[in-house]
Amino acid sequence: MKRSPWRAMLSDLRIQSSAVRVAVLFIDGVGIGRKDPAINPLAHREHLLSCFQDAPSPPLPHGGLRVSVDTTFGVAGRPQSASNQTAILTGDPAPALIGKHVLGYPNAPLRGLMAERSIVRRLISAGRTATFANAYPAPYLEAMGVPHRDTTSPPEFTIPPEARRKVKPSAAKLAFTAGGVPLRTLDDARAGDGLTPDITGDAARAHGLPVPSRTPEEAAGVFWHVAARADFTYFEHYQADEAGHAQDLAAALAALDTFDAFTRAVVAARPADARVLVCSDHGNVEDLSTRGHTVHPVPVLYFGPPSTEVESFSTVADVGRAVLRWLGVE
Repeated sequence: MKRSPWRAMLSDLRIQSSAVRVAVLFIDGVGIGRKDPAINPLAHREHLLSCFQDAPSPPLPHGGLRVSVDTTFGVAGRPQSASNQTAILTGDPAPALIGKHVLGYPNAPLRGLMAERSIVRRLISAGRTATFANAYPAPYLEAMGVPHRDTTSPPEFTIPPEARRKVKPSAAKLAFTAGGVPLRTLDDARAGDGLTPDITGDAARAHGLPVPSRTPEEAAGVFWHVAARADFTYFEHYQADEAGHAQDLAAALAALDTFDAFTRAVVAARPADARVLVCSDHGNVEDLSTRGHTVHPVPVLYFGPPSTEVESFSTVADVGRAVLRWLGVE
């Protein structure tokens, strides 16, 4: 039987070193809830992220470490994406600094914090390299006013002027923009040099976007191809949070199954000198009895050389701080 080129790439990566030093796989909206299959899709499977308040968690492969961290920063209210993703990507307690949780997209105070304190900006300033593995349609990035790589393909769609005002950049896009790193387009996804946020490309194709279909294992091969040329690589996946808001068990299981298979393949192919962190920003999908976010802690997973400091993580901001420390940037 003919061997898949992506399977061959993963096999080679298991025995080769790489330029990558730290990789973060981010998944939106996955917290630590009760092991109740009626409301928690993570109770249906033994996922890497299946950890519970009231039951033991399955052991992690490859010597992985799992810790539980706070998402509230002592600020009243439910944790939100804009402020907590800013915390992850600055290493700073963003909700505490601005005095509130901010949903959706970063507001002016968070944008200011990101422009000044983005871990990507600090890495680049210190002579390190960083890359965002996600790929997006060029018209979408242009509407946000964020830089992107050159593209030779015709625009996938046109965004009307009145709609462009509603298109806002996420925290991750702002973090890389602050560092002057152009974002990937669908040309990169088609060339095997970037990933659609849904990993497989199914969601993008359902919207009529011309992207390849990939298995999670093939996507892991693309990820390490991208990561081989950077000191820091970031990937974000947000379908689980969308399923949580929709209270859609089937969609939640599909998103979590895909992310889990992808993460397992990424970790299995991890070069010996690379550190991989898996994290979320707040809870949501672990409790489908509500449409809103939860105040639950979230899991952070670590795979790599022994690291006692991961055990001392206390909030999601520790993820960003660890990236800086591991790459020698303070």
